Amino acid sequence: MAEPQFHSVLVDVDEGEADVASGVLWDLGATGIEERDATTLTKGASGKVTLVASFAGEEEAHDAATGLPVEWLPRREVLVGDGFRDEWKKFFHPFVLCSGIVVRPPWEEYAAKPGERVLELEPGRAFGTGLHETTSLVADALEAHPADVSGAHVLDVGCGSGILSLLALLLGAADARCVDIDPDAAEVTRENAARNGVSERVVVDSTDVASLSGSFGVVLANIEARVLIPLAEAIMARVAKRGLLVLSGVLAADVVPQIEEVKSAYGRFTLEGVPRKGEWVALLLRAPG
Repeated sequence: MAEPQFHSVLVDVDEGEADVASGVLWDLGATGIEERDATTLTKGASGKVTLVASFAGEEEAHDAATGLPVEWLPRREVLVGDGFRDEWKKFFHPFVLCSGIVVRPPWEEYAAKPGERVLELEPGRAFGTGLHETTSLVADALEAHPADVSGAHVLDVGCGSGILSLLALLLGAADARCVDIDPDAAEVTRENAARNGVSERVVVDSTDVASLSGSFGVVLANIEARVLIPLAEAIMARVAKRGLLVLSGVLAADVVPQIEEVKSAYGRFTLEGVPRKGEWVALLLRAPG
């Protein structure tokens, strides 16, 4: 039997162009996009963001590559077999996510120091090792708001690997409702909840956030500005009175002018902070009482 082939198109863009380039690739038929930069396990081109867009087949990848700006240096890549899927594991080692919380992959041992708690995480097919600045920003926000997190019902929109929900549970949240449009991500979150012995406190599936009901004291959405904006009303509707909403995946104002659009979309919430790491910011918002 012939080994499977995986076709992709790679482009190198400036940080401020990444969202636009991703949108173009989706419009050209990409079935998935991986973002590589200086903070990711597999690095991007020096000083650039490398986007790796997967396509259904050779013809689709060829057509997409020919329709991209030449300054993005579009090129095609074909991977034969699926051994590449585990290559990233050699770069993923235990690390401190926030004070007292260490993330470790299942294939590495780690002896917790006094006062440390260990979160076992297998990102698998989903976004969310915890190393990206957008994830780290949300982790810091959770740690900085113990009164909000303690005993809270948490909603994680675009949960990826489930790392943020699992962290919230470690920090004292009561339970977590997780949703992701990618069924693979939902399954990965389910597996990670089981690894950490909290399956009974985590509900995860691919339900559209607009179809959810109930209210949550803490709502997390680490996605992208272009997705956060149209989802604003659906997300805000799920935040309990005086609840905490943390949005991440937003580029800083001096990188690309998208913060004001996000602020405007969530304008009936009070902005409490805009922490920054590298080129990325998070928006910490408070629901009205």
